[in-house]
Amino acid sequence: FWSIVLLQDYYGKRLQKTSDLQSNACVAPAEPTPPFIRQALKKVHPEVTARYYGCGLVVPECLEGCRILDLGSGSGRDCYMLSQLVGEKGHVTGIDMTEGQLAVAMAYVDHHMREFAYKTPNVSFVQGYIEALSEAGLEKNSFDIIISNCVVNLSPDKKKVLSEAYSVLKDGGELYFSDVYSNERLTEEIKNHKVLWGECLGGALWWKDLLQFAEEVGFSPPRLVTANVITVDNQELQDALGNFKFVSATYRLFKVPKGNTKPCQVIYNGTITGMEENFKFDCRYTFKVNEVVEVDAEVSSILTNSRFAADFTFQPPGGPCGPIGVKPKAGIVDPFELALQQEKQGPGSDTGGCCRTQDATCCK
Repeated sequence: FWSIVLLQDYYGKRLQKTSDLQSNACVAPAEPTPPFIRQALKKVHPEVTARYYGCGLVVPECLEGCRILDLGSGSGRDCYMLSQLVGEKGHVTGIDMTEGQLAVAMAYVDHHMREFAYKTPNVSFVQGYIEALSEAGLEKNSFDIIISNCVVNLSPDKKKVLSEAYSVLKDGGELYFSDVYSNERLTEEIKNHKVLWGECLGGALWWKDLLQFAEEVGFSPPRLVTANVITVDNQELQDALGNFKFVSATYRLFKVPKGNTKPCQVIYNGTITGMEENFKFDCRYTFKVNEVVEVDAEVSSILTNSRFAADFTFQPPGGPCGPIGVKPKAGIVDPFELALQQEKQGPGSDTGGCCRTQDATCCK
C-alpha cells in the first residue's frame, strides 16, 4: 500500500495549495458554470476552496432532498456546495483518508451551516478508504448519488471502489464521477512513478477497463458525459509517459434493473432546477422540454428506475408512441473519440467538462 502512504503525504503535507501541483493533468471546467452553482460556490469558505484539488466540476442534476456521498472529499468544497443544492432535508457525506484535508473540512461545518441558515447540519465527514466504505461505517443501500472528482485514479484497486460504491447506493442510485483515463493499460514503470501517481496520471485506468469493471460489479453500462484531452507541459513527466495519451472524462453509472425494459419515447417536463429548457443527460442524449425523444432500452431503464422518473412523461407500455420522436446522435463510448470531436469543434463547444489550464485545481 505504498500508494496510500504516498497519497497521504502528497495531499496532506506536500500540497498546501493548488499552485504546488507539478503538472496540469488535473483541470478546471471548460464551460461557464451555471449561475446557481456559481452562487453556491461563492458561499464556500476561502480556506476550504484554497485547499481543494479537483478535476473539473462534478455536479449531477436533480439533487433536492438527495443523500449524496463524495468519494475523496478532500477539504470539503464540493460537499459544502452540494449541501446548498440538496437543501436542509438532504444530506452530504464526505469520505477521505487524509487527516489534514479532513481537518480543514470539519473545521468549517458550523460556519457553513450558519451561512446557509440551516438549523441542523446536513454535512458530515468520515475518515476512511474509498475501497472500504462499509468498514468506514457507511450503510449499504443508503445513498441516492455518489460523486467523485479525480479520485478513483488514485486508488490501487479501482474495481473494489466501484463494488463498494454499488453496495452503498440505493436501487436506482447513481455514481457520477470525473476522472483521468489512458488510451492503453499503463506500464508498471509508470504506475510506480510516485510523482505521476500523485499528479493523477500514474493511476489512470484504461477506459475499456472501466466498462468491464462496471459490468462485473453490476452497474448499467457507463454513460459518457464529457471528455477532454489532457496535455502535460512538464517535459520530465512527458518523457516518462512516452506515447501514452490521457483524457479527463465524466461518466454516469446507475444501479438499475437489467433486461426488463424496452426502447420507448419520452418527453422531458422541464422540472429539473437549472435545466428548465433542456437537460443534457450524456454526450448522446439532450432532452429539450416538451420534445418527444426516442430512447434505447438502456436509457429507458435508467430514466424509469432513477430519481429522474418524475421529470419525464413516458408512453404507456404497449400504447401508441405518438408523433415521431427526435432520434439521438450515434452513441460514443470512446472518450478519446469524444475529446477529439470536441477539439475540432473549437472554443465554445458544449464540452461541459475540463480543459487545459495553468491555474488548474486538481485531484484531492
